Amino acid sequence: MNDEFYMQLALDKAWQFQGLTYPNPAVGAVITHKGEIIAIEAHQKAGTSHAEVLALLAAYKTLSKTTLDFDLKDASKAHEFLLTLPQNYFSECSIYVTLEPCSHEGKTPSCASLLQQLSLKRIVIGVFDPIEGHDKGARTLENVTFGVLEQECNALLEPFQIWQKRAFVLFKLAQTTNGRIASDENDGYLSSQASLTHVHKLREACDMLLIGGNTVRVDKPTLDCRFTGGHAPDITIYTKEDNFDRQIPLFMVQDREVSTTNELSFLEKPSFVLVEGGEGMLNALKEKIDWLLIYQTPKLTTNTLTYNTTMNLQFLHQEKIDVDMMIWSKNFGH
Repeated sequence: MNDEFYMQLALDKAWQFQGLTYPNPAVGAVITHKGEIIAIEAHQKAGTSHAEVLALLAAYKTLSKTTLDFDLKDASKAHEFLLTLPQNYFSECSIYVTLEPCSHEGKTPSCASLLQQLSLKRIVIGVFDPIEGHDKGARTLENVTFGVLEQECNALLEPFQIWQKRAFVLFKLAQTTNGRIASDENDGYLSSQASLTHVHKLREACDMLLIGGNTVRVDKPTLDCRFTGGHAPDITIYTKEDNFDRQIPLFMVQDREVSTTNELSFLEKPSFVLVEGGEGMLNALKEKIDWLLIYQTPKLTTNTLTYNTTMNLQFLHQEKIDVDMMIWSKNFGH
């Protein structure tokens, strides 16, 4: 097995948390010990332990055959514990991480500083950290290899790079295998429960959920996070006419703002905007959409409702989520 194999495992793990770590980037890490994989982890939520730290903790548990009695996502406690280990504890270990370990001391301690003190055998990195002040952590490290699956690691990092400058716009859609967005039967949701839960996690993470006026008038949605128990996202309705029934569930969710607009200048502000809608919304935002997230369910249907539009996409990553296929795609014409 080679460096590319281990880095791909780190990438696959990181993609499971793409968007959920906002405003942090999605990052994955793998640790091997004498050629054996002993940890595959990823950063899961901003303000919590980074991928390298979670991987080191998982590696410790594997090597020591013991458990840890503190919250592994508590970055301060995790760093403190790892620094109590003998300096050569991980000396036969190599770590593969999709992004250069951070040099910045912020809500979490510096991962570069931690790795410097732990003296691993090898540190294999996909791409440099693009943020000035967070970068150059690798300069303090020894036995570093750079640029493994660099193109793939940059693709993983793209949302993070975009929302530094303007809104990263992610359009979510669900469809059958033959491209329909509704079933023959009136059986409720098209996607699996796992896909629905993932969408609700993204709603929790985003700055704003952007929808179209027809979605409000016809579907009368709630658009909350009931499947995760999280805080419902603020809603912006893109519409020419503000003629909505304010008594529908959408306007009744506590502790969130629902606003309307007929222009898109707010997309110039650094943020994470999730879009949910039909054909009209997809066509209206075609030039503004960065990525599409497609939940494809294994069904065929005679229902004619679909996204009747033309777009060129580049598939970036796909994985099974329950029975569905989740496909991260780039708007290639954007």
